[in-house]
Amino acid sequence: MAVLAGAVVEQAGSGGTQSQGIAAGVAPTGHATVVRVSAAGMRFHPDVVSVPAGDRLIIELTNTDPDTVHDLVLDDGQGSGRLRPGTSTRLDAGVVGRDVSGWCSVIGHHRMGMTLTIRALGGRAAPLPAAAAGAAGHDHSTVGTSSTPGPGFTAYDPVLPPVEPGSVHRRTLRLREVEREVAPGVRQKLWTYNGTMPGPTLHGRVGDRFEITLVNDSQLGHSIDFHAGVRAPDQAMRTIPPGGRLVYRFTATRAGIWMYHCSTMPMSAHIANGLFGAVVIDPPGLTPVGESYVLVQSELYLGGNGGEVDTDKLAAERPDLVVFNGYADQYDHRPLRVRAGERVRIWILDAGPNRSSAFHVVGGQFGTTYAEGAWLLRAGSSGGSQTLALGPSQGGFVELTIPEPGRYSFVSHQMIDAERGAHGTIEVTR
Repeated sequence: MAVLAGAVVEQAGSGGTQSQGIAAGVAPTGHATVVRVSAAGMRFHPDVVSVPAGDRLIIELTNTDPDTVHDLVLDDGQGSGRLRPGTSTRLDAGVVGRDVSGWCSVIGHHRMGMTLTIRALGGRAAPLPAAAAGAAGHDHSTVGTSSTPGPGFTAYDPVLPPVEPGSVHRRTLRLREVEREVAPGVRQKLWTYNGTMPGPTLHGRVGDRFEITLVNDSQLGHSIDFHAGVRAPDQAMRTIPPGGRLVYRFTATRAGIWMYHCSTMPMSAHIANGLFGAVVIDPPGLTPVGESYVLVQSELYLGGNGGEVDTDKLAAERPDLVVFNGYADQYDHRPLRVRAGERVRIWILDAGPNRSSAFHVVGGQFGTTYAEGAWLLRAGSSGGSQTLALGPSQGGFVELTIPEPGRYSFVSHQMIDAERGAHGTIEVTR
């Protein structure tokens, strides 16, 4: 037994199937080098291993992370498969004749630096091949949002649910991976709370207590962070592995619309792929209105059709779609309905993860605006507002009365985002 580059190395007999891609024409030595590598904390340990050129390389990989799934993929396409926390596998890479790069292919892990370098001692020291960082190789930069959804389309319900009786609200949120249409003909594999993007809207009053049971039915580690409560992150927001669960308790001490989201790293990818939602805590004495709606703006960085978030686009801040409630232009096809002369309240949350929102109703004016727990404009004032500006994770509401029947567009007035799908319709009838 010997130690190379910090890994435990054993000599073993040869056998199995050789990978021609990394052999690079080298003559086999008839020996095997076995290295032991662990995966934890978005790193491989060690992250550089050495093998004599011509030896067969066997990697004994263990996921020692307590809550996160990992894998190892080599640049010739070989892979270990996904490893749950505490599990191990052997990857027989075959005869090695050149330097090889490897990485964890779980979304976002490669970009966070989870790479492995294999040095072939005495072999070809060619530049390491470029590794894909999880992109599916499809370009959605020209995704259109003018098509019509198919006959089975159902819009996300934008109606604010009523406050349930009592002052303690108990809910179960299940982490699920689901494939959903996000624009006509465009499907993505989303990470969700209870199967929807955004997750369920929770509604309560100041002083209410929430007890949320989070159950991980997915294939990756995830978590939850409720902005509506004040909690030490260490335990309440910890990542739970597949099959795990936790109970998150908080008291809503302040009014507003508050974001909840997965805080597992890379957080940008977990939010962008669907793990977010809203908690509405009514300000005391809130005036009743005819209709109350909730719109959550977010961005989509599309992988291949049926794929997951493209982390290269995410890092470059190049969204393909910007949407309200998870689907491009969905309320152009299923409008919000209001009666002429009726006061309507629209709660808005900007879930990001990167872009701001500038909420505007074409042809309307806001008589009331409320943002981040403060009244910006109250009903009865001589002033008015045309746009509610929000940064990522910020929220508020607007109120307006529309006297004339017609179809009124609502948009993010960052117009490129309206053209990317942050667009809908209010249908006003008598």
